[in-house]
Amino acid sequence: MEIVKKLNQVLLQEQYDNKKCIMDTEVYKNIADMYTKTEHSIAVLSDMQNNRSYVFSSGIALELGLNFQDRPTVIDSIWEEEILKKMHPDDKLKKYIHELRFFEFSLETDPEKRSEFSVLSRIRIKNKDGIYKFVVHRMFYFFSPYNTKLRFALCLYNLDFDQSKLSQPSFSIINSVKAEVVIEDKLNYTSILSKRELEILKYIGEGFTSKEIAEILSISINTVNRHRQNILEKLKVKNSVSAFSESLNYNIDKL
Repeated sequence: MEIVKKLNQVLLQEQYDNKKCIMDTEVYKNIADMYTKTEHSIAVLSDMQNNRSYVFSSGIALELGLNFQDRPTVIDSIWEEEILKKMHPDDKLKKYIHELRFFEFSLETDPEKRSEFSVLSRIRIKNKDGIYKFVVHRMFYFFSPYNTKLRFALCLYNLDFDQSKLSQPSFSIINSVKAEVVIEDKLNYTSILSKRELEILKYIGEGFTSKEIAEILSISINTVNRHRQNILEKLKVKNSVSAFSESLNYNIDKL
């Protein structure tokens, strides 16, 4: 998936060997552990310098059909694949895009103010019975005072109280100090793109070429390219990859 490659490029600190961050990992593991114990969350602490994650789980993990036996479960990646693979494909793609957007937003924010902001999302994850349930996802960034780079990301997953069929996924950047939404993704793709265009946009985001998409959908490569062009025109962007991130800037009420 192209968006994941982009996130790895900007998030991982492995290329900064000349100036390592010496933040105490145990301190942040304890923070993740306490969230799990007090809120019954699944907490994932990702270490950008060492490309590693620590997963602390609670009862919600069993409700979602997840089994993290160790405390913490250590993953040699900044991505919690066991959770991500149960996520609705549309929500997973938007989650990646929104995380990239949050990273770019954080870089433009006064370092003294960064801790005020976090990501708040409602996403769909399959439970132990294979049924999609709404989950509240929160993400916090911790930047290093030693090399100024992003060192840790803390993701929290909780089952949402609102499981109404009328509910919709949502993706926001919030300021907790001022209790306000700073950026909200209100884009409703279905009101802009056709069903086929949505389908093709999803495959583009997952890194498939036009030829591969044509084979998967049993249509000609010319048809795929025509749909790609229509997507670009409708979302007013210059290339297919930026279609995802640029589209987040549009408020559906203005389109």
